[in-house]
Amino acid sequence: MMYGRCLLPAAIIEDCIMPKTPLYETLGAQGARFGEYAGVETAANFGDPSAELEALRHGAGVYDLGWRAKLLGSGEDRVRWFNGMVTNNIKDLSQDHGAYTFLLNAQGQIQADMYVYNRGDYVLVDTDLSQAVRVREIFEKYIIMDDVAIEDASDKLSAIGLQGPKSAEVLQHLGHDVSGLAPLQVVDTKLGEAGVSIVRTDSPQPTFEIWASTPNLPTVWSSLIAAGVKPVGSEAYEKMRILNGRPRYGLDIGERDLPQETAQDRALNFRKGCYVGQEIVERIRSRTTVHRFLRQFRLSGIVPQAPGAVQPEPIDIHTPGEDRPVGQFTSVASYSLPQFSGTLALGYLRNEASERKAVIEYAGGSEYAGGTATPLEAPPILPGG
Repeated sequence: MMYGRCLLPAAIIEDCIMPKTPLYETLGAQGARFGEYAGVETAANFGDPSAELEALRHGAGVYDLGWRAKLLGSGEDRVRWFNGMVTNNIKDLSQDHGAYTFLLNAQGQIQADMYVYNRGDYVLVDTDLSQAVRVREIFEKYIIMDDVAIEDASDKLSAIGLQGPKSAEVLQHLGHDVSGLAPLQVVDTKLGEAGVSIVRTDSPQPTFEIWASTPNLPTVWSSLIAAGVKPVGSEAYEKMRILNGRPRYGLDIGERDLPQETAQDRALNFRKGCYVGQEIVERIRSRTTVHRFLRQFRLSGIVPQAPGAVQPEPIDIHTPGEDRPVGQFTSVASYSLPQFSGTLALGYLRNEASERKAVIEYAGGSEYAGGTATPLEAPPILPGG
């Protein structure tokens, strides 16, 4: 992993060292404008974020995933042990299949999110690089008499993303039929002479990840570019994430949030048995409910710029005449698309405001004016629409 100076405003931090993506030189040669994403210096855009978003929605776009970490779990007890650590069912995963899951504390609060894959001889954990150190520390704290070892392979193994309705066609052109891959299934193959693993993700958009050793990443990237795929930066990736209503840990999910508040049912399994924090999750399911849920909102009025190098602080939301906030916006992005023009946000809304269909307002400030927001039951346009 290479390191470089942060691109944060001086008012926030004067001098820091930020990891550079393993693809830094390759992206720079393609004309990337760099910025920070998830604590890593990577391509923010390649000159036209709108065209890059269009590629993700209607064509095929390739993007860096150097901000993701790979932890490997080995040892005879690995499957049983991982199943007792996270919220989803790891014990019954078939080989080369994965699951999205949360890591909780004893109070049921989310300490990290991740994908966990059964790779046969080992378990692979895919999470944000910014979470990796803490995740490993928590894991190792709970290894007592278990035959389990955790290794951080992030310096040796990284990934590239391929998204859009034509992405499977691109892989077919390169000699890989992925039409039969189930969500979160992995297949080991080659791109040219480079050994890779191709993963079909669980994104609403057709999306694949290509895992490769860091020395092979430039070759894989160049193969996709040569096949006509458009390079995409983190700005377009982030807009696509918010459009699809997918939360990001550290912004939309934090260490004090409870699993059911996030509306990520895909991360939970209620039949798997005990795990850290399971008692709280089960109590919420069987006896009560949470008081707020993560929602997607459509905003009217001027709001902070869509997420870039620095994510704005969460924005409090209110109902008219009440001082106490009824929720917060955690991610915001603006769009100018033929099918949708406006601003979307992800955030939390308290149940009482949702149930009485109250008008939701957000206040103005020194950098933006206020407006109103409407909770959405589904994204405003379907993936690829």
